[in-house]
Amino acid sequence: MPDEELLEEGVLNPVQPEIQDPLLKSLLAESEATAAPTEQEQTAPLPGPTDEVDCVVIGTGAGGAPLLARLAMAGLKVVALEAGPRRDPKTEYATDEKAQNFLFWNDERLSAGQNPVAFGKNNSGTGVGGSTLHYTAYTPRAHRGDLQLFTDFGKGVDWPFGMEELEPYYEELEHFLGISGPTPYPWDPTRRKGYPLAPLPLNGAAQLMQRACQQLGIQTSPAANAALSARYYQEGIGWREACTNRGFCQAGCNRGAKASMDVTFLPLAESYGAEIRADAFVTEIERDAQGRVTGVVYEQHGQTVRQRCRHLFLCAGAVETPRLLLLNELALTSGQVGKHFMAHPGMQVWGTFEEDIRPYKGIPGGLISEDTHRPKDADFAGGYLLQSIGVMPVTFATQMVRQRKLWGQPLRDYMRQYNHVAGINILGDCLPHADNFLELSDEKDARGLPKPRLHFTAQENEQRMNRHAEALMRQIWEAAGAKDIWAFERYAHVIGTARMGLSGDDAVVNADGRAFDVPNLYICDNSLFPSALSVNPALTIMALSLRTADKFLASLR
Repeated sequence: MPDEELLEEGVLNPVQPEIQDPLLKSLLAESEATAAPTEQEQTAPLPGPTDEVDCVVIGTGAGGAPLLARLAMAGLKVVALEAGPRRDPKTEYATDEKAQNFLFWNDERLSAGQNPVAFGKNNSGTGVGGSTLHYTAYTPRAHRGDLQLFTDFGKGVDWPFGMEELEPYYEELEHFLGISGPTPYPWDPTRRKGYPLAPLPLNGAAQLMQRACQQLGIQTSPAANAALSARYYQEGIGWREACTNRGFCQAGCNRGAKASMDVTFLPLAESYGAEIRADAFVTEIERDAQGRVTGVVYEQHGQTVRQRCRHLFLCAGAVETPRLLLLNELALTSGQVGKHFMAHPGMQVWGTFEEDIRPYKGIPGGLISEDTHRPKDADFAGGYLLQSIGVMPVTFATQMVRQRKLWGQPLRDYMRQYNHVAGINILGDCLPHADNFLELSDEKDARGLPKPRLHFTAQENEQRMNRHAEALMRQIWEAAGAKDIWAFERYAHVIGTARMGLSGDDAVVNADGRAFDVPNLYICDNSLFPSALSVNPALTIMALSLRTADKFLASLR
């Protein structure tokens, strides 16, 4: 997906500039003293919750929202804390690419290594709904082999359970969310249930890729997307309307057709009594003398608030989850917090065509091929999928500048061909490696907390995968009649910084998501992936969320 962009300075809490001039200081002080308080300033201060709740969930994205709903439906008293605001998509989402930057986690994160990973819209979001507010709704299931890389290749790490643990949750999610996709699924025809809705229409890039792959003997299919191809009844919210194919998935769906958490699991959770507190940035995790979590401290609207809890679920993503653990020196016994950071190889190949493509139209990832899940001629471990891609103009222009170094008139000339451009990309496995990790830097953010620094260098396995994929995608576009074919190497998603496993010697949490050395702390997001998988992570994160909730509820019983 074309979701890789520039690092941006933090804007969630801008730093107030220090006033050095004494005269200006006095004038400002007089002005503040005489200024009438605004309506906002006169609002009552937020209470500091002291009542103990059963569970606090940090994060409301794909990891936190399903779990929150499950716990609330079981009758537990649960509170979710979300760093970003709650917004109304119908009134606050503009059909404008740049205007939607507020959906992304724009606090600065530091990148290092030979292939530094971009953040912002590339992989993390903020707001009630988390990254699902701007994910492109691509929801293929993981393959059985994805969970046993070490068994199959002698490289990487196996997951602590098999596909039989995830399969029932995949089925539940596909029908709850209303996923549109092909039945039967070409690369897994033995599935017990088909998708509830027919596939979405193929956009221009998808149609070109489909024709070219047919010439080359590569099997393709409309992709599984968590966007409605027809009206669908959503428990907890009512009828959701069908996708209009306007292509703004990554800029936020103002129609409710995309299954982001704010229109699916979160309304369901609230209907069962869950409380969601927006603009709540957690800074501290409190413990008792025995090391059990007793509560969290967060900043909300300029105030410090404490919330006591019996159990804590950390679902803040593969950057903020390990950052919180490191800041609070929590669950560090294994030495694995922040280690083995992974990012999916996401090589893109672009071409220019005579046809009118209009790449902004339709669901961005319309067509898929998983013939490359285990290529016969591969010189690497694991595999990848192929997908057609749509792209917004500003995103595309930014990639042009970064890759082809076009600027000024040459860039303007090229962008006049925008409506004739089509792309394909891969989403491939990434092996965990000791050289790729997250750490806390000495540089402070606007809140005075250390910024996270992530080191990433594509290792030999990822480099070989990229070369294999680039050659194949160039062949596809040549068969489709493309001119001016060029490649853009990128890495998508952030994965694996607090991995799960069978032992606390080499993992942070067990197979159920519970921390080995903190009995009432659970982690549930993409940080606990032992390997990256050869598919987009959203559906698997949600499946793990439901599974973790069920395992936790079973332990209570």
